[in-house]
Amino acid sequence: MGSASLSAAIKSIRDWSMNEGRATTTPVNAGEVFGSLAFNDKVQQQRLPKAAYRALRATITRGEPLELATADAVATALKDWAVEHGASHYTHWFQPLTGITAEKHDSFLNPTSDGGAIAEFRGKELIKGEPDASSFPSGGMRSTFEARGYTAWDPTSPPWLLVGSNSVTLVIPTAFVSWTGEALDKKTPLLRSMEAVSKQAVRVLKLFGSTAERVTATCGPEQEYFLIDQNFYFSRPDLINAGRTLFGATPPKGQEMEDQYFGSIPERVLAYMNEAEAELFKVGVPVKTRHNEVAPSQYEIAPVFETANVAVDHQMMTMEVLKKVAPKYGLACLLHEKPFAGVNGSGKHNNWSLADEFGNNLLGPGDTPHDNVQFLVFCAAVLRAVDKWQGLLRATIASAGNDHRLGANEAPPAILSIFLGDMLTDIFEQIEKSGGAKSTKQGGMQDLGVSVLPKLPRDAGDRNRTSPFAFTGNKFEFRAVSSGQNIAFPNTVLNAAMADALEYVADELEAATAKGEDLTKAVGKLLVKMVKEHKRIIFNGNGYSAEWQKEAAKRKLLNHKNTVDALPEIITPQAIKLMERFKVLNSREMHARYEIFLENYNKTINIEGQLMVLMANRYILPAAFEYQKQVGQSIAAVKAGGGTSVSGKKLLASYTKLVDKFKTQNDTLAALLEHGGGTAEKHAKYMRDKVVPAMQALRATGDAIEVLTPHEVWPLPTYREMLFVK
Repeated sequence: MGSASLSAAIKSIRDWSMNEGRATTTPVNAGEVFGSLAFNDKVQQQRLPKAAYRALRATITRGEPLELATADAVATALKDWAVEHGASHYTHWFQPLTGITAEKHDSFLNPTSDGGAIAEFRGKELIKGEPDASSFPSGGMRSTFEARGYTAWDPTSPPWLLVGSNSVTLVIPTAFVSWTGEALDKKTPLLRSMEAVSKQAVRVLKLFGSTAERVTATCGPEQEYFLIDQNFYFSRPDLINAGRTLFGATPPKGQEMEDQYFGSIPERVLAYMNEAEAELFKVGVPVKTRHNEVAPSQYEIAPVFETANVAVDHQMMTMEVLKKVAPKYGLACLLHEKPFAGVNGSGKHNNWSLADEFGNNLLGPGDTPHDNVQFLVFCAAVLRAVDKWQGLLRATIASAGNDHRLGANEAPPAILSIFLGDMLTDIFEQIEKSGGAKSTKQGGMQDLGVSVLPKLPRDAGDRNRTSPFAFTGNKFEFRAVSSGQNIAFPNTVLNAAMADALEYVADELEAATAKGEDLTKAVGKLLVKMVKEHKRIIFNGNGYSAEWQKEAAKRKLLNHKNTVDALPEIITPQAIKLMERFKVLNSREMHARYEIFLENYNKTINIEGQLMVLMANRYILPAAFEYQKQVGQSIAAVKAGGGTSVSGKKLLASYTKLVDKFKTQNDTLAALLEHGGGTAEKHAKYMRDKVVPAMQALRATGDAIEVLTPHEVWPLPTYREMLFVK
C-alpha cells in the first residue's frame, strides 16, 4: 500500500540523517580534482610527443585532418594513461537516435605466445569501432539485416575514465554512422552544422577586418530535475516505466506559496548534489550553479559555456551522473519534462552563442551596442534565422513529454518568438526608422536606500521567463528545450539556421562592396531590410497571455500546439534544402529522423496508455472496490443497529458511480490501444486524437477517486508524500 512506502521513506530519511548524513567527509577541492579523470589538453601536452600534440591541437582548433601516425601516438598515450588509472577496457561512446548514449566495452589485453597478455591499443582502434548497427533506430535508412555501422573518434571532445565500484573504463567520444556513411546519431549532424556556421560566420567577420579563420558555436545547457525518495519511486509503476505519474491528485499544497524557489536546500539533497558535482568535476564537466527550482522537490544544475559538441557530451554525462548518484542517497532522479501534473515541469535552457578562435563572443554587445555594428549584424542574423526557420526549430523540441510542458504556466509557449529586451529593441527600432542607431538605453544605478548596501548597476531591460528564445545579455537562451532530451538536434538546427542567415548577410555585403559601396552604408541598408522583414519575431511581452496567441496569429507566426503538428516541419522541401545545402543532413537522413520521432511518440503514448490500464486494473480498481465494501459494511452495520446512514448511502452512491465511470473509461482506453496498422503518421494522429483524450479522461476520474479513498486503502504514493517528504 502507499502508506507502506511512506513509512519506508520516513525510515530511510531518519536512518540517513542519523548515520550517513552525520558521517564526516573531507569536502572535495574542485580545483584539485577538476579534470583528473579526463584526457584533456593539460594531460595531452604532458604525455604526447610534441609533434603529435601540435598535430592534435591543429585538428581540434582548426579542423585539420588527423594523420594515422598522430592517431597511433595518441592511442599509445591514452592507453598508458588509462591503464595507470586502473582501466582494463575502453569503449567508443556514442549517441544513437534513441536519445540516450550507447557503449560497447573492449579489453586492452591481447594474448601473447608465451601464455601471457599485454595491453595494446592502436590508432586504428582509436579512430574506428564497429558496433552492430541493426538494432538502433535508422528510420528506414537501413534494413534490419544490414548490420554494419562505424563509430568515428571525435578528437575535439576529451576522453575520460568511467570509474565503477570495481572497474575503470576509458571512454572515447565518437560519432556513429552507417556502412553507407549516413548519420545514425546525434553528434555527426551537430559537427557538420558547426562547420557550416563557422564558414559563414568567418565570411562576415572578414568584412569587418577580422583575421579569424574559425568560429565555434558555444553552449551552456541548464538542467532541471526532480528528486524523490526511491521508496516512492519503486512503488509507482508509472514512474519506473514512463518517467512520469500517470495518476495523481493535486495535493492541498503545491507551489503556490512560492517557498521552494531558491530556498534552503535540504541536507540530504545537498549531500547528493555535492557528490554528483564531484563526479562531474573529475571528468571535466564545468558545472557552476545549483539551486532549488520552482516546484517542490525540483532542482537545477548548470555549467559554464563550452564548445557546442563538448557541451552536448558533457550534458549527456551530467544526466547519467545525476541518475547514477541518486540511489546512494536513497533518492530517484526524474528527468522527465513533466513528472508531476499541477506543478512546474522541467526544461533544459539551451544558452547558445558564437565565438571566434580568439575567444571573442560574437553576441556580446559591449558597453555601447548601437556603435557595435558587427554585433548588430550577428544579432539581426539571429532574428532572421529564428523567424525564417521557426517551424523547424519548433520541431526540434517536439516530444510526447514536452507536449505536457510547452504552453503551460511555467514553460515557454509553443509559438517561437524572440525576447530582445528594452535596450536592443530600442536600437533596432532606431535602425528601422532612421537607418542607424545613435544611442543605447542605460539602466543607471540602483540606490537601495540603505547606506551599508552598495549601489547596483541596473541592466537596461528586464528579463522575460515566458519567452522561448530570449537574449540574456551576451547569448540567446532557447528555453523551450526539454529536460530529458539530447540537446544535439536543437543546436544542429540552430547552427544550420544561423549559417543560412549569415550566408545571406555575407552574400549581400560582399556584393555591395564589390560594386564599390561603402561597407558602413551597405550594413545600414541591410540592417533596415532585415529588421523590417523579421521584426514580427520580436516579442517582449507575456508569452502566456491569450492576447499573445491572437497577436501571434496576426503576425502569421506558427503555432504548432503538439508534436504531431510540429514534426512535419522536418521534412518540408525548404527544411531539407537547408540541411542539404550546408551538408548537415541529406533527404534520407531528414526523413529518417521524422520517422523515428513519430515512432517514438507512438511508442511513448502506447506505453503510457498500457500502463494506465494496468494501474487501473491492478491498483486503483481493487482499492476502490475495497473501499466500496467498507462503506457498504458500515451502512449495513448502522442498519443492523437500528439506524439509517443517510450520508453513508449518499457516499456509496456517488463513489460507486465514479468507480463505474472509471471502469468504463478504462475499458474504452484498452480498446483504443488495440488499434494498429497504417503509417506512423496516421498512427500518431490517432494517438493524439483518440488515445490521449481517453488517457486524460481516465486520469481525471482516477484522481477524483483518489481524493475520496482513505489513505490506508490507497495503494500508490500520493503527490503530498512524493513532493514533500524529503
